[in-house]
Amino acid sequence: MDDEETIRMVAGIALSNLGYSVQTACDGNAAIELYRQAMESGRPFDAVIIDLTIPGGMGGKETIAGLTQIDPEVKAIVSSGYSNDPIMAEYWKHGFKGFVPKPYKVQQLSKALHELLSGKSKEISADNCRMQTQPGSPVSDGTAR
Repeated sequence: MDDEETIRMVAGIALSNLGYSVQTACDGNAAIELYRQAMESGRPFDAVIIDLTIPGGMGGKETIAGLTQIDPEVKAIVSSGYSNDPIMAEYWKHGFKGFVPKPYKVQQLSKALHELLSGKSKEISADNCRMQTQPGSPVSDGTAR
């Protein structure tokens, strides 16, 4: 999920080239609806990538709260260009399982998704306007299968 169409498009192409199925969302409302539809269809996303700040729309903090209500085990990566944001510093306290600072490189996004999907993320204990990921299945700049 990202409000910038160019980021959604470039991330979608990059992730597709890495073997992921991708759908994108332009804001939290669209991402939540797509996630709900995927859950109801029996093809839930494996992971979601959520932009923290969406000017004039539902951002990452509100989106993760909505996704967690649908699926308490949602695997979400937060992304932001505001690296000093408290949510980025303590992403796990807000329901995220990883983070990717912007601007990100394809390798960073790939590594974060791989670690999340393989259970190696460093959690404490990467168009209905949506994106999905897992090899052969969907991720989202918003969502993944």
